[in-house]
Amino acid sequence: MPRDLKIRCACGALQGSVRGVSPAEGNHAVCYCDDCQAFQHFLGRAADVLDPHGGTEVFQTSAARVSFDAGSERLACMRLSPRGTCRWYAGCCNTPVGNTAPTAGIPLVGLVARCLERPTDDPSLERSLGPIRWRVFTKFAKGDISAVPAGESFASAVIRTVRLVLRWRLRGDHKRTPFFAAGSARLIVEPRVLSLEERNELRRRVAA
Repeated sequence: MPRDLKIRCACGALQGSVRGVSPAEGNHAVCYCDDCQAFQHFLGRAADVLDPHGGTEVFQTSAARVSFDAGSERLACMRLSPRGTCRWYAGCCNTPVGNTAPTAGIPLVGLVARCLERPTDDPSLERSLGPIRWRVFTKFAKGDISAVPAGESFASAVIRTVRLVLRWRLRGDHKRTPFFAAGSARLIVEPRVLSLEERNELRRRVAA
């Protein structure tokens, strides 16, 4: 049964929710890519967000399901490069929130599980989000992950995600995203785009 989950940053200044969560309305996944790892190092959150192999647990869903009830002015955005993904976080305490495309036309947000409050009856979030469907970009993982369940193939991940995004766009979800100004293609905040030097420094931390 779909349920609403609370979004809350570590200090509580930013609060919101993601509505109607269910395995059918999103993808529960772990991403090991070096960009996701670099994002957590940028925030100083690598130790409490990344798993032992450098993975970030996320739930991909429609951005239209997300709303912020308090502290939306605390939302900040960064991009690792001028063409990079928009990575959202609470500027008050550097809690990661999620990742979006730089255009509202793709109504997909990858919510970082760290910002989701765990219901008492679902501390692992698997009842709400479903089991982890896939693990992607494992070539960037730390150490030996051969014992970690691989999940579905990358190809199936892409096909399922494209189908979900097309369905969400057809019902107009791209017009109801909280990360873009209403009726506009403009992000609600100007992203901080890292310099090459900053990006290289984060890469060094990821590789360490």
